[in-house]
Amino acid sequence: MNKKELTETDIRTKFITPAIVGANGDKWDMLTQLREEIYFTKGRVIVRGKTVKRGEAKKADYLLFYKPNLPIAVIEAKDNNQAVGAGMQQALEYAEILDVPFAYSSNGDAFLEHDRTAKNGIVTREIPLDQFPTPAELWARYCTAKGYSVEQQAITTQDYFDDGSGRMPRYYQLVAVNRSVDAIARGENRLLLVMATGTGKTYTAFQIIWRLWKSGAKKRILFLVDRNILADQTKTNDFKPFGQAMTKITNRTVDKSYEIYLSLYQAVTGTEEDSNIYKQFSPDFFDLIIVDECHRGSAAQDAAWHEVLSYFSSATQIGLTATPKETKEVSNIHYFGEPIYTYSLKQGIADGFLAPYKVVRIGLDKDLDGWRPEKGKLDKYGHEIEDREYNERDFDRNLILEKRAEVVAAKITAFLKATDRFAKTIVFCENIEHAERMRQALVNANADLAAANKRYIMRITGDNDEGKAQLDNFIDPESTFPVIATTSQLMSTGVDAQTCQLIVLDKRINSMTEFKQIIGRGTRINEDYNKFFFTIMDFKRATALFADPDFDGDPVGIYEPKPDDPPVPPDEPTSDEEENGAIIYTPPSITDSFGASEPPKKYYVDDVEVIVATERVQYLDEHGRLITESLKDYTRKTVRQAYTSLNAFLNAWNDAERKQVIVEELANHGVFLEELAEQVGRDYDAFDLVCHVAFDRPPLTRRERAENVKKRNVFAQYGGQTRAVLDALLDKFADGGVKSVESLDILKVDPLTAFGTPVEIVKLFGGKDKYLAAIHELETELYLEAA
Repeated sequence: MNKKELTETDIRTKFITPAIVGANGDKWDMLTQLREEIYFTKGRVIVRGKTVKRGEAKKADYLLFYKPNLPIAVIEAKDNNQAVGAGMQQALEYAEILDVPFAYSSNGDAFLEHDRTAKNGIVTREIPLDQFPTPAELWARYCTAKGYSVEQQAITTQDYFDDGSGRMPRYYQLVAVNRSVDAIARGENRLLLVMATGTGKTYTAFQIIWRLWKSGAKKRILFLVDRNILADQTKTNDFKPFGQAMTKITNRTVDKSYEIYLSLYQAVTGTEEDSNIYKQFSPDFFDLIIVDECHRGSAAQDAAWHEVLSYFSSATQIGLTATPKETKEVSNIHYFGEPIYTYSLKQGIADGFLAPYKVVRIGLDKDLDGWRPEKGKLDKYGHEIEDREYNERDFDRNLILEKRAEVVAAKITAFLKATDRFAKTIVFCENIEHAERMRQALVNANADLAAANKRYIMRITGDNDEGKAQLDNFIDPESTFPVIATTSQLMSTGVDAQTCQLIVLDKRINSMTEFKQIIGRGTRINEDYNKFFFTIMDFKRATALFADPDFDGDPVGIYEPKPDDPPVPPDEPTSDEEENGAIIYTPPSITDSFGASEPPKKYYVDDVEVIVATERVQYLDEHGRLITESLKDYTRKTVRQAYTSLNAFLNAWNDAERKQVIVEELANHGVFLEELAEQVGRDYDAFDLVCHVAFDRPPLTRRERAENVKKRNVFAQYGGQTRAVLDALLDKFADGGVKSVESLDILKVDPLTAFGTPVEIVKLFGGKDKYLAAIHELETELYLEAA
């Protein structure tokens, strides 16, 4: 056997895998400790117009586990024509992402090892195939580097919870859990985990608690949240395995017989001393406290949870957040320390676990230019409007332009009609009153569906029991209604709306924390319901925060249509009006006993026109950067980066055994030729689309290319039947392009079936090699004009 002739797969099967498991199978267990060709990302979702495609997922050749969910080594394999260490750089990249201490490369002759725990001495070395380390050897080296005691090892090797379904945590969840357990085992008491919305913070917290609880390292645990729905979701979903050991603190009553406690901050604290029921527990009662969404107005030293954490200061404390809050007055990092792990929105989108998004920016004339009433102008209730310049800071707060809500509702409705009228939509408004007016405007704009089901549009705000009762239905992917929810604060955090496809921003947002939380309502992917991306419709230029260096996940696109264009893309601190049950509506006037009216707090104007002034769409490129260019411009730039000249592209196209490979490679870079054909013309082949858009060559249709080949009579040397097959293939090219010609499946459809089965047709040419040679000749002739 000549090793040099073996493929990488053969090298793995015949040399590397046997070396890992040992001659007698006594090293690494094939079933529990070794995963081969393991994909650990999903592949970024690429969106162009209406076309959605996944990019390439990251895949390790081997991932070795000391125990389930405790990865310890990654191995990259190469064929024997490459050096032993040819795969090391890739192995190190994966080892860093997966947070494993040992990286290996092999070509089947030996292993090159890189010890990431080594701080001095020998870091990298070559070892013979038969001397690959055992699990015990690698674990012992890792424990020595960490300085673990026997007790610490027992904690760090505690099993994860396994429900028997085969569910394995995602790689970043493993990193977050393992780093947290490792830090606590080593005696750290203040930890901060930063994980983007939609990445499973609660599930991650559950596994941390489970392992520490089962190992006996932590016996009584408090999980603090700030919304009742979060506590209920946690108890019935991720935390369900705790069963009878778990309770939720309700009605300000304390039962000290449980081990796992769920609570709202508000349920254990209050302004009166007797409301602070957490003091019914002794200061050392809890030995682990986890604060979910620890950014929520809460990092300040006088915040409710800050008091609780200070009281239980002897407990280990973990802060969970998607958006660490850092200002002069407020700091998570000051309290918890630097994050031990960060999994950002940008990384989640790049890995394909989170949905990318387009942005439709719509500027209304009054928002952009302001509005000043003519002298003596009265509002609809007869109050004289103060003479000054009003701008977007005033609109829907102290000045209501009623036709503005109608324009916004019309744009939302137009978008849904052009895409999907039953796509779950959240409309964020300035306050509760604005949310109610927006609900009314949307009902009028969608009178047909609102009449068919009163829950088609609902206001879901903190003061409205009917709306809050529908929140679970809005979240449930299987529940059709409500479809559109108007809100201001209630749905900005903790609402796991997996199928939300449109987020409308009609409120001013000056807080990066609030902005990230709102965006997080749409970032979940649900493949079962075909939800791969979402759209943000921005009326208040809130998406200008994308340009802030603190923002880590730019959109796939921003669209600013012209006033008459359709809203569908072509192919401040949070409001002080908290939704705590208070009614925000202010009467138009307040009359005292003498009949005099005080100046109104709000003016209501119903006779001022509002029109759309600007609209724009932007996309994310393959690097996650914001682009504001058309699909044609993007295609031109991307193709020219890959092929510096027309000749370079022609050479690559003509040299390719399969032209479809080039098409697929362009798609991986976000060049979707099907979407481009919608704009340029559906009769053009991929080749002509690229040459025309990227290099300004006049295109030929597929039919023109096929007819040109027939006119030249280039297949005269073939027999009658084989020539007829080639003529039929030319017709198929004219109908479907080069992809159909290159696939052997084309031989299974009419009219080619008239010549026999695929095997019989191939035999007409003298075998498969000669058939493929004829196809190659056909393609050469098709693209002859460009040679």
